[in-house]
Amino acid sequence: MGRYVFLSLLFALICFVLGGCVAKRRYHLSDIHQFYKPAPPGVQTRWVSAENMSAAKGKGAMSNKGAKGDAYILIPPGKKQVIFDQTGPGIITKIWSANGLRWSPNDRRKVSIQMFWDGAEKPAVSVPLYDFFGNGLSVLSKFESALFASPEGKSHNCFIPMPYKKSARVVINNQSDQIVMFYYKINFLKLDKPVDDALYFHAYWHRDTSTELGKDFKILPKVNGTGRFLGCHVGVIGNPWYRGSWYGEGEVKIYLDGDDEFPTLAGTGTEDYIGSGWGQGEYANMIQGSLISDKENDLYSFYRYHTLDPVYFHEDCEVTIQQMGNAQKHLQLEMRKRGGDITPVWSYVAKDGMDASKRYLDMENPPALESEEFPAGVSTNYYRSDDVCATAYFYLETPSSNLPDLQPIDIRAEDMDSKVFKFKK
Repeated sequence: MGRYVFLSLLFALICFVLGGCVAKRRYHLSDIHQFYKPAPPGVQTRWVSAENMSAAKGKGAMSNKGAKGDAYILIPPGKKQVIFDQTGPGIITKIWSANGLRWSPNDRRKVSIQMFWDGAEKPAVSVPLYDFFGNGLSVLSKFESALFASPEGKSHNCFIPMPYKKSARVVINNQSDQIVMFYYKINFLKLDKPVDDALYFHAYWHRDTSTELGKDFKILPKVNGTGRFLGCHVGVIGNPWYRGSWYGEGEVKIYLDGDDEFPTLAGTGTEDYIGSGWGQGEYANMIQGSLISDKENDLYSFYRYHTLDPVYFHEDCEVTIQQMGNAQKHLQLEMRKRGGDITPVWSYVAKDGMDASKRYLDMENPPALESEEFPAGVSTNYYRSDDVCATAYFYLETPSSNLPDLQPIDIRAEDMDSKVFKFKK
């Protein structure tokens, strides 16, 4: 039953991208979700893999006299490899790869995937490979969702429809010092006519190894144009100062179409944004989940997709998350002793039984944590500074965006072995 629900969500998303493209014809491209119907005119199914890198008709599985001669490609250190290069209109419908189980963990962040649409020089997608496929800390997890899956925690699957009008190119950039043994398959549809009103798929990743106290982390910096925010994966490596406390009180905020100081859309907390509450365990649902919830080591990797509750924008869009935790007074005092920066925000003060009041603090002149305004047992929200990364997925009307290029490998890979991989592989 879960597989059929997943297919329904996938095809609904394809229908959204493709809606209205061939209205004058007998068949509509959205009819592909009706399994019993023939293909719309001019639509052909193709696969690209190491066994047929050009996706040419009748040219698959030819190597080694048809006996599986090219199951993978080798990408040398410091080299790029084009794995998909097609001209004419089409839609990528699925990307699969299996690779890197023997890579040194630190090198995972040094291998990235890039996607170029319609001859654009700037990639629409430029993201570390593992992070692109939903592994927010470059750690493989077993999960299945509406857009990504790793059935046994040793492969990558992406089901996001990616239409293009003139051409498409997908590149693997190996900036590590390891040879990458890369298995892959990209499924796509060749069209005889472009989907004129389709948006282009984009993905943006960045990392801040030490977020600024009291400043929201930008999941998606302001992107200009018309489009749709599709969702995100976020990874958090907690600062050792805060070990033992709860990190996830920060609200997700979405600024739309000229929003300035305050956003139009605002949530209530990190775990609330991904559909849970009162803390965050490990789970994987179709549109929301937390693949890593390691409270002992303060490591989190979670996702949220806006497939059923679309987030549209017409001028610009920016998505942020507050850097805020919660802890009782005695824990915050211990953090201070460890050198942690603590800025209390507000607190709950219990009164009669289950009744509780909410007290806002004077942020211009915040009271000292040691003062009587913070009696023992009071649970207080506070700004904190952590190592945070995020991949944002969105559609845009143009094949490239105004967002910055992918960060250099020294930022992407900094201390990943010591911060993450001694706990998670």
